[in-house]
Amino acid sequence: MTKRIQLEVITPERVVLTEEVDSLILPGLDGLFGVLPNHQAMVAALRVGPVVYRKQGRREKLAVSGGFFEFARNRAVILADAAETAAEIDVARAQRAAERARRRLQERQANWDHARARAALERALNRLRVAGSA
Repeated sequence: MTKRIQLEVITPERVVLTEEVDSLILPGLDGLFGVLPNHQAMVAALRVGPVVYRKQGRREKLAVSGGFFEFARNRAVILADAAETAAEIDVARAQRAAERARRRLQERQANWDHARARAALERALNRLRVAGSA
């Protein structure tokens, strides 16, 4: 019986993470869900949110901006639109992005795409939460 999960996080630009982990918590479309070793095979769509994983007793996080999750035979693959580990997040940049999105939502001008502004705010706040600054 295997006690670890081989996790790979991939974006269109790069491989973000390759680690052996003990467990995962992921942001599914219907809410958070967890995966332990020997979980049944599955595929799930992901929303913007934190991925939390345990590795040797430590809790680690990374920010994902949507994508897909696949699990089979203790191999977990996250194909994300964008992903960053907590250490990679530029907090000042994420704060500026959140403020810019908030301003756009408050302006309520006809030429602003409010759905894009709300999505940008959600991504920025997720990055700040994962970095521990929100």
